[in-house]
Amino acid sequence: MIDLLIVLAFVVYAVGAGFRAQKKASQNLQEYFLAGKTLSGWRAGLSMAATQFAADTPLLVTGLIATGGIFLLWRLWIYGLAFLMMGFIFAIGWRRAGVLTDAELTEVRYSGKGVLALRVLKAVYYGTVINCVVMAMVLVAAVRIAEIFLPWHQWLPASVYGVLLRFTSALGIHLGGSASGLDPAIATTNNLLSIFLILAFTALYSTTGGLRSVVTTDVMQFSLAMLGTLVYAGMIIVQAGGIRELTRSVVEFYGRSAAERMLSFAPTGGEALLPFLVIIGLQWFFQMNSDGTGYLAQRSMACATDRDARIAGLVFAWMQIFVRSIIWLIIGVGLLVIYPFSQEAAMGDQFAASREVTFVTGINDLLPPGIRGLMLTGMLAALASTLDTHLNWGASYWSNDIYRRLISQQWLQRRPKSHELVIVARLSNLLILVIALVIMANLGSIQTAWYISLLFGAGMGSVLVLRWLWERINLFSELAAMVTSLLVAPLLLVATEQEWIRLGSMALVSTLAAVGVTFFTPATEESVRMAFYRRVRPVGFWRKTALLVGDDPGRPLRELGRGVRTTLLTAASLFFMLVGFGKWLIRLPGESIVIPLALMLAGAVLVRFWWKEALRA
Repeated sequence: MIDLLIVLAFVVYAVGAGFRAQKKASQNLQEYFLAGKTLSGWRAGLSMAATQFAADTPLLVTGLIATGGIFLLWRLWIYGLAFLMMGFIFAIGWRRAGVLTDAELTEVRYSGKGVLALRVLKAVYYGTVINCVVMAMVLVAAVRIAEIFLPWHQWLPASVYGVLLRFTSALGIHLGGSASGLDPAIATTNNLLSIFLILAFTALYSTTGGLRSVVTTDVMQFSLAMLGTLVYAGMIIVQAGGIRELTRSVVEFYGRSAAERMLSFAPTGGEALLPFLVIIGLQWFFQMNSDGTGYLAQRSMACATDRDARIAGLVFAWMQIFVRSIIWLIIGVGLLVIYPFSQEAAMGDQFAASREVTFVTGINDLLPPGIRGLMLTGMLAALASTLDTHLNWGASYWSNDIYRRLISQQWLQRRPKSHELVIVARLSNLLILVIALVIMANLGSIQTAWYISLLFGAGMGSVLVLRWLWERINLFSELAAMVTSLLVAPLLLVATEQEWIRLGSMALVSTLAAVGVTFFTPATEESVRMAFYRRVRPVGFWRKTALLVGDDPGRPLRELGRGVRTTLLTAASLFFMLVGFGKWLIRLPGESIVIPLALMLAGAVLVRFWWKEALRA
């Protein structure tokens, strides 16, 4: 009962936040989607971190550690470079652009007859295709959590549950059953009911209060999720007999050689090393959010000042890569000991999915009442914080780019009213939910879905960055990258199973296509480039446009160098601290403490070289 009360208290808080923000959110789309541009940097940064702290991510981390060891987590950690690059180079540009969505930036940055078509295409691609795939991944994790902790067949009257069971059986779909061992029909009924209630709760406060309610609940959700996982990590350490005993047990269960490979933060050699280094070297840059496109840009645009936009990226990177990862490291390694596996099991097709579930199983097995309720609330918070953002973000495309710009202004030649747009925004959440649910019903392992989404996003990474840094990029460049991504990704999925070949090929082909098209198509009109320059004051290779507007032609390149330098110094500090602290905690028996301490010291020393620049006005 105490577990249920803790969860209900969180639900009441979140719904209350939605209704408190309803009046302001209903005024216009800027209030609804950008919170009136009033966010402080730390709130925006924590909101970004809360969204990334999704219910599927700890399950993904657990699976990655089991399948490839700690070193495989660099696939997640390397994104710290992208987060910091966004904060120090692109976040201010997003805020100054004065747009409501990243798709709208198309008509601010480019000229030509195809600008509107590209804007709408991006709205559909990001707001529906990519957005719904991410939501589906989160809902797969929700199913695995709900299957264990929400046994509706035991709670509901038999007459009521019987009706639900017959309805779900008639649908002919199957969700879950592997984690709890329930009959597939019962598991499906339980999971559908859980998903419906979770989505109804999330949609209620996010559609009511807009971004204000989303950010307000995100800050609370991130705090709860971090507290819950911290307690979970503590219980695992106690169960293992101490942090030192934890690593001894890994050696005992899997042998010294396997333990060294599983617990290593650095490459351990082998024929798979080069492919993996290629993947992490490309993945952080060649991805669909390389310049912050999406909800990260939305948070940056909602910040009150340029300084707040920069701080948001900084807070996000440290919370996401350092604080969160350290706690999850303990949990992931601890679950190797509490739920050991054999080499034969590791060769199975469903091994990754089975290891992902151990994160949820451990909550049920290890945590006492009250503490379990706190962790469940933290997981619900993590789930809700991701869903609310993707609902709000996806709805922004449909209301602003599709309904207002395409349907109302272009087709109907009318200017829609503010309250009309807000209604469309709220209704479009339903469409997004339906599509996400359909995708979810066809997903298996979270890792598999994640890998496929990375491939589709890889084709856009370079051109999204170049449009800010190079004045010559035009609408045809971006269109070429998008079309290449959509055409080449399916071919690569069929042609090879080697992910590093897929990612490298996609990055190379899409970049060559985008840059090549740039030189054979008309440049963006001078008037449009000048207006964009005056509004955003971009950094990089903008010499000709700077001269046209009477600005110092060397300023953009100097500012880019400044941003790159701060990004690299902060990233070095972040990764030194992460690896140093992580190796200090997860240290094999007999391993020296000197290297972990040296890394932490180096990370701390580097802070003085980037701190003032990061916080400057």
